Amino acid sequence: MESLFSIDNIFTLFMLIMLQAVLGFDNLLYISLESQRVVADKQNYVRKIGIGFAIVLRIALLFALVSVIEYFKEPLFEIHNSFVEGEFSIYSIIVLLGGVFIMYTAVKEIWHMISLEDDHALKRETTSVGKAIFMIMVMNLVFSFDSILSAIALTDVFWVMAVAIIIGGLLMIWLSEKITEFLKRNRMYEVLGLFILLIVGVMLVSEGGHLAHLKFFGNAVTAMSKATFYFVLLILVVVEVAQSKYHRKLMAEKEKHYDDDTA
Repeated sequence: MESLFSIDNIFTLFMLIMLQAVLGFDNLLYISLESQRVVADKQNYVRKIGIGFAIVLRIALLFALVSVIEYFKEPLFEIHNSFVEGEFSIYSIIVLLGGVFIMYTAVKEIWHMISLEDDHALKRETTSVGKAIFMIMVMNLVFSFDSILSAIALTDVFWVMAVAIIIGGLLMIWLSEKITEFLKRNRMYEVLGLFILLIVGVMLVSEGGHLAHLKFFGNAVTAMSKATFYFVLLILVVVEVAQSKYHRKLMAEKEKHYDDDTA
């Protein structure tokens, strides 16, 4: 028992929890936006149940990956012609499809926002509680592959990985409510969140293409690094903050000129 709860295992557990928190940001953003598609009094319920079921599925996926990790990476089929080449495994297909779906969701919501004609159109098309929970669970699994494979690379102790997933899930339940409330109070940041989600989709597609060794006209698809993703994220946030301050300054000057003219 001493070796089971050794300092190394405790330190690894702490590192995995931090890893879950860092890699889970994009997942939190999706959960927040998806939960807002249901009626207001059910949104918190949807987030809790969706993430709760996702925690159970993540642990099951962890057990499966530990047992058959090599099978998930083995090519199912190959494509070789003059236009495209690739070797597709279960893992690469899941990541590719997840990225495409997230890009579709982000573009659809962005298009909805820029095509508004009145305040009533600002309301998202509502969906059922069951569908929202299902989508949160599915996309949670797509996002979980990175963190689970990273966990397997750090340790082979199952309880450490499982506890990190549970604690990470509980943190997500708590943070998802905070992020949702922030976006509701600051609607202008929803556009920023959707563009971040779009970049997340691009990152997943590039990663899936890299895993599948995709080549178009002989040019290999390269995975977007996490460092690049967070750098782009930082730039987007800085631009949004600067633009918001500039917009408020222009509005203040406009009001001042209006008051001077009417005086």
